[in-house]
Amino acid sequence: MNKKDVLLGFLIGIATTLIGSYLFITFFTEFTFIGGIEIMKSQGNLGKLITLGSILTLIAFGILLKMNKEIMARGVVLAVIALAILTLFI
Repeated sequence: MNKKDVLLGFLIGIATTLIGSYLFITFFTEFTFIGGIEIMKSQGNLGKLITLGSILTLIAFGILLKMNKEIMARGVVLAVIALAILTLFI
């Protein structure tokens, strides 16, 4: 059960980052989501977009800690570390 909780936390971390990136593109740019990602990638700002999208992950982390789901919160931290490594290579 421990591995399932870590995996679920990892998926929560990735999902909240995608949702945060979507919200950033739709509210603060005039592009659609896919068009915004393509433009950000061509400008070299895709790593910054992922970083801004990760702000919602902090909220998910806090909620999981409040609910005493430390193992899931560990999965969220793992997702943030994986995304940080990904942004280094983009």
